[in-house]
Amino acid sequence: MTVPDRSSTTTREEPPGPPARDRAVDPERRPAAGRRPRLGRQALAGWLFVAPFAVLLVVFLLLPMAYAFKLSLYRSTLVEGEVFAYVDNYRQALGDPEFRRGVWRVILFGLVQTPVMIGLALLAALLIDEATSRFSRLFRLAAFVPYAVPVVIGTLMWGFLYSPNTGPLSGLTDLNFLSGETVLFSLGNIVTWQWAGYNMIVLYAALQGVPREIYESARIDGAGAVQVALRIKTPMISAAIVLVTIFTIIGTLQFFTEPLILQPLNPGAITNSYTPNVYAYHQAFSYQQHNYSAAISFLLGAVVFVGSYIFLFATRRRSALR
Repeated sequence: MTVPDRSSTTTREEPPGPPARDRAVDPERRPAAGRRPRLGRQALAGWLFVAPFAVLLVVFLLLPMAYAFKLSLYRSTLVEGEVFAYVDNYRQALGDPEFRRGVWRVILFGLVQTPVMIGLALLAALLIDEATSRFSRLFRLAAFVPYAVPVVIGTLMWGFLYSPNTGPLSGLTDLNFLSGETVLFSLGNIVTWQWAGYNMIVLYAALQGVPREIYESARIDGAGAVQVALRIKTPMISAAIVLVTIFTIIGTLQFFTEPLILQPLNPGAITNSYTPNVYAYHQAFSYQQHNYSAAISFLLGAVVFVGSYIFLFATRRRSALR
C-alpha cells in the first residue's frame, strides 16, 4: 500500500480576512430585485418639482430672447424682405445719439436716485428695528403700502399731483414739476416713493437675523443707539444692502413705465428717446422698426450686466456676496 507523500503537495493558504459571517452581504443593504435605488426616485421627484418653473422659463424667457436676438441680426427691406444684417443694427445703435443720450440720462438718474432711496430705506429699517412700541407694525405697513400699489396707478396719481393745470401742487408753488429741468427729479420722487418700502422690508428682515446679544454687549461697553446702528447693524447687513442696491441699479437702467405714463403730460420734456427702453418701445410700435428695437434692447441688457458686475466687483470685499 502506497502512502502519498504529503510533503510534495502544495497547500494554498487563504489570506487573512474577516470571518465568513462578517463578509456576508447585509440583506438590508442588498437592493431588491426589480426595484430602483432610492436615489433615482429622489432625483425624479426633484425634476418633477422643477419642471413647471423650467417650462415657464423656457417658454416665456429663453425662447422670446432667442427670437429677439434673431430679429436683431436681420433688417427688413421693401424689396428683399428680411435680410441678414449681421451686426449692422448694433453698429447703428452704438452710433445713434438718441440712444446714447438715453443711456447717459438713466446712468445720471441712477447715480442720484439710488443712494437716496437706499439711504432712506436703510434709515427707515434702522428706526423700525429700534422701535419696540406696538406702533412698529403700523409703521412697517405704512412704508410698504406704496409698493403694493401698481406702478401704473401710482404714476397716474403722481401725474395728477404734478399737473400744472389741475394738480393740487400747482396752487402751492409756481414750480412746474414736469418741465425739462425738473422732470427727472419728479420721476425720481415717484420711483423712491414706490420702491423705498420694498427695500426697507428687505433690510429690516436682514436686521432681524442679527443676534441681539451683540447689541447688548455693545451697550454694556458704552455704545449709544447711533453707534450701534452705524458700527454694528449696518456692517452686519452689508450683504442685504448690496443686494437691494443691485436690484435698484437693474431697475434704474430699465426705466420705462413712469416716463411712458407721464409723457402725454409734457411730450417736449419726455421725448420718445427719453430712456433706452422708451426708445426701443417707440422704435418697435410707433415706427415698426422691430429689428432695430431688438438690437437696442440687447445693448441695454449689456449695459445692465456691465453696471451690475462693476458694482459687485467694487463691493465684493465688503459684503458676503461673491
